[in-house]
Amino acid sequence: MMLQVVVSAQDHIMCIQTEREALLQFKAAIEDPYGMLSSWTTSDCCQWQGIRCSNLTAHVLMLNLSINYFQGRGIPEFLGSLSNLRYLDLSYSDFGGKIPTQFGSLSHLKYLNLGRNSLEGSIPRQLGNLSQLQHLDLSYNSFEGSIPSQLGNLSNLQNLYLGGSYYESGALKIDDGDHWVSNLISLTHLSLAFISNLNTSHSFLQMIAKLPTLRELSLSECSLSDQFILSLRPSKFNFSSSLSILDHSSNSFTSSMILQWLSNVTSNLVELDLSYNLLEGSTSSNHFGIVLNSLQHLDLSHNLLEGSTSNHFGRVMNSLEHLDLSYNIFKGEDFKSFANICTLHSLYMPANLLSEDLPSILHNLSSGCVKHSLQELDFKSNQITGSLPDLSVFSSLRSLFLDGNKLSGKIPEGIRLPFHLEFLSIGSNSLEGGIPKSFGNSCALRSLDMFGNNLNKELSVIIHQLSGCARFSLQELNIRGNQINGTLSDLSIFSALKTLDLSRNQLNGKIPESTKLPSLLESLSIGSNSLEGGIPKSFGNACALRSLDMSNNSLSEEFPMIIHHLSGCARYSLEQLSLSMNQINGTLPDLSIFSSLRELNLYGNKLNGEIPKDIKFPPQLGQLDLQSNSLKGVLTDYHFANMSKLYDLELSDNSLVTLAFSQNWVPPFQLSDIGIGEVRIFRKYMGIHSARGLSCKLGPLFPKWLETQNQFEYIDISNAGIADMVPKWFWDNLAFRQWISMNISYNNLHGIIPNFPIRNIQDSLILGSNQFDGPIPPFLRGFLFLDLSKNKFSGSLSFLCVNVKVETLYQLDLSNNRFSGKIPDCWSHFKSLSYLDLSHNNFSGRIPTSMGSLLHLQALLLRNNNLTDEIPFSLRSCTNLVMLDIAENRLSGLIPAWIGSELQELQFLSLGRNNFHGSLPLQICYLSDIQLLDVSLNSMSGQIPKCIKNFTSMTQKTSSQGHSYYVNANGLDANETYDLNAFLMWKGSEQMFKNNGLLLLKSIDLSSNHFSGEIPLEIENLFGLVSLNLSRNHLTGAIPSNIGKLTSLDFLDLSRNHLIGSIPWSLTQIDRLGMLDLSHNNLSGEIPTGTQLQSFNASYYEDNLDLCGPPLEKLCIDGKPAQEPIVKLPEDEKLLFTREFYMSMAIGFVISFWGVFGSILIKRSWRHAYFKFISNLSDAIYVMVAVKVSKWHHRG
Repeated sequence: MMLQVVVSAQDHIMCIQTEREALLQFKAAIEDPYGMLSSWTTSDCCQWQGIRCSNLTAHVLMLNLSINYFQGRGIPEFLGSLSNLRYLDLSYSDFGGKIPTQFGSLSHLKYLNLGRNSLEGSIPRQLGNLSQLQHLDLSYNSFEGSIPSQLGNLSNLQNLYLGGSYYESGALKIDDGDHWVSNLISLTHLSLAFISNLNTSHSFLQMIAKLPTLRELSLSECSLSDQFILSLRPSKFNFSSSLSILDHSSNSFTSSMILQWLSNVTSNLVELDLSYNLLEGSTSSNHFGIVLNSLQHLDLSHNLLEGSTSNHFGRVMNSLEHLDLSYNIFKGEDFKSFANICTLHSLYMPANLLSEDLPSILHNLSSGCVKHSLQELDFKSNQITGSLPDLSVFSSLRSLFLDGNKLSGKIPEGIRLPFHLEFLSIGSNSLEGGIPKSFGNSCALRSLDMFGNNLNKELSVIIHQLSGCARFSLQELNIRGNQINGTLSDLSIFSALKTLDLSRNQLNGKIPESTKLPSLLESLSIGSNSLEGGIPKSFGNACALRSLDMSNNSLSEEFPMIIHHLSGCARYSLEQLSLSMNQINGTLPDLSIFSSLRELNLYGNKLNGEIPKDIKFPPQLGQLDLQSNSLKGVLTDYHFANMSKLYDLELSDNSLVTLAFSQNWVPPFQLSDIGIGEVRIFRKYMGIHSARGLSCKLGPLFPKWLETQNQFEYIDISNAGIADMVPKWFWDNLAFRQWISMNISYNNLHGIIPNFPIRNIQDSLILGSNQFDGPIPPFLRGFLFLDLSKNKFSGSLSFLCVNVKVETLYQLDLSNNRFSGKIPDCWSHFKSLSYLDLSHNNFSGRIPTSMGSLLHLQALLLRNNNLTDEIPFSLRSCTNLVMLDIAENRLSGLIPAWIGSELQELQFLSLGRNNFHGSLPLQICYLSDIQLLDVSLNSMSGQIPKCIKNFTSMTQKTSSQGHSYYVNANGLDANETYDLNAFLMWKGSEQMFKNNGLLLLKSIDLSSNHFSGEIPLEIENLFGLVSLNLSRNHLTGAIPSNIGKLTSLDFLDLSRNHLIGSIPWSLTQIDRLGMLDLSHNNLSGEIPTGTQLQSFNASYYEDNLDLCGPPLEKLCIDGKPAQEPIVKLPEDEKLLFTREFYMSMAIGFVISFWGVFGSILIKRSWRHAYFKFISNLSDAIYVMVAVKVSKWHHRG
């Protein structure tokens, strides 16, 4: 609704000074990042953008600031001074705070729109003073409390929109006995979305029904149900005959009887929206027929409806033009019921259960008169099979959408398209071959979309097939994501073509210089192919070209030459240029000639050399991405002097580039995305990707120019050489951000982080690898992803439990700090937590029981603390765990069986360096996805279970995929990837494996325990095993003869056991073995020769008395050690053992015996130690004797 305001461009009067001052005060009180109010500087405010004045009185009559971004600041109160205001629109402007009560004094106001902001609190009752108000929109804010009854004073109100919330925080309600709505006798449009208690007040709904002029009513998201609505008797409840549009979407209706009820209380309904309910049943029900005979638009999408083969549905809908049945459970056979809706123009059926072949579905639909009336048909996102049949029977069809199905095979050459068809979309199927010539003879065709199929013809052939009369009509052609080959050919015959997408195909070679683009072409995408060379000069002569994407090819020309070729008339039209992920070299030329360029993406090339001091960037440039090149030099304020539109600056991974801005320089731009650091986090569309590189240098002082940047949402200045305290203004900036992702890690930043309230949920904060100290402020809990690792934070984690509420924290890393005390037991409030790392601190006490409530947890790392007691039983509920690392603590008890039976998603289990005892539970073998099992340095005993053959992941040589979890918070709807790290004894030292290295690692470490028995033969089936450490146990028997099957082994340590027999010759089959230790066993025979086994140090075979052959010095004869010569002592040497010798031995024994034994009798602690020693010695002698006996039997 736009009010008629008396204004004139001629002979206008200058605006009133007091009103100009009020507007300037308003401007000063808000943030204006995009310069909406940049014209508010001249003396005449009537000429300012968004302002209209009366040409009679010069009073400001209209203020329109809709569709803006004022960063959640409150609406300044100064607008109350504009007492003659008639029209005020502040919608979609991101205002926060409360509605100023001064608005109630704008007595002339006829139009007020504050919808789609972040306003909160209650609706001020003073709005009831606006007696002339005709339009009031307060929808989609975060208001709470009751709707003020004073709104009933607005007797002239025609349009009222209340309720609705983006974040579902708070809800409006109506008071019992309220009658204010009955006074709004002029109301024609009413929306009461998300009113929390409307479903309990029959009387209020009856008052709405009696409004005499009401034409449009929306009661969506009000939890209305069948029981509530059907309890209203039609005899006592009737809507006005003026009601023609009714919206009951997003409620809780289940029965189609709601339609029968509506037919009894309405008479002239033209549009009905029941989408997003729970309606179920068949459309053949009589309930549909009763109400639908007057409808023109019916939306039943997002329900549980199914169809019927009867024609009842079509017979009763005599006026229906638009029918939306998407996201239901209809099948192909149900289309007979729609065939006789002779007025139907549009039928929407996406995301149903259509699985029949397309010819059958279309045959059912074309059996009645609808084939003559249907203009738009949408079947996308089903499971329809078959190929494309002849479509000419649908004589009026203009749009057909079949993308996202299972169509396959070649499209027949004889197929005919409807004569009037303008839009054809058959992408995301499995169609093969090429495009039939009949498509090129479709003279009305404007858009052809066949992306994501298996088309494999040469591009020149496809162009030829489309060169009939369609070349004059076709405006959009999308064939990306196929297997089309050849190179780019001449396209100038398509005289109307504006958009062409050939990306993600198999185009190759150089683009011929003779290639011409269509004269009207605005967008060309040929990224993700294998094109070589450079860009032909003809591209620069495409005077309408606005977007050129040639990213992810093999272009190798120098960048200055590419710019030269594009410097024809395209330099005036080009707005987007993406050349990322090529091999383009050279340095940066002056780009200021591209007067319209808004986005320049050169990420991942080979740009090099010094950045010239005198070049300039285009003045309209908003996005500049130079990441991952080899540029060097200094960027100064001169380079950015005229770039007032810049909002996205990406310079990371250019290690020799320095930003050197003047100390007091005030940039002309406001950046929302700052990427200068080492680790760049992208959140584009629905995907998330992280990359690590080298950063630009900003330090050593914290860059002062950042103080002027008030709009950033993403900032990465990691590893930027900053060694300073973070200034207070930087932390204060967080308080006003609605959404921020910040990475300042890998610097030398220090100091204490201040605490302040944050109103909104934030994205990510990465402060790792700095020198921050002190306690952690509670406000940091408001982030979705929080990394404070490798700092000097100290104290306890009590901040987690302060004013506890349910948090939306997904990832928390506090590792490598100085925290101490007990881990708090308030984890039940962190329902979303998926990754938790508290390792390498000084925590003590038990693992908190409440951690078992973290049902979404995938990674729990508590390594290297002082935790005690047993593993809590509650952790058995964390069934999504992929990694559990509780090594290097003082945990004790048995390893619980539920780790295997309940945590079957585990891939990495580290329990080493604790005090666990007992045997490995057999349930451990349920861990079919396990890649790393570490129980080393404990007191485990018993035998190694044979069921380890069930470690399916270790039987395969393929690596696992990356790890991610689903995030749905504050508008972010995506899968978030995360990195894991694990510590492992590797070749004599503890090493950390992470990211891709960890995904490739498959390891078993049972070393330094008391395992006994033989090595199970089943271990030979773990073909993917990379590391096996069974050292320092009591294992007996022979090494499995087929251990050489483990061809992926890089590390094998079986040392310090009681193994016997020979070294299996199959070990020679492992050609990648980097470390082997078989020392301190009872192995015998010859070390297999001719392989890398001789390259290992002899110490890895030592203390095997009957082992021989290189690298040992002991030689072999017939595979056995050579016999040592027997040396006989001369008779006179025997005289050494005389009577005096034996006497001295006796005296020495007596003195030693009473010296030691006497002390043992006197000192109690020594006595206990002595008998423990004797006990251990006897055990050792027994094992030695048993092994010798076994060996003799074996030889026998």
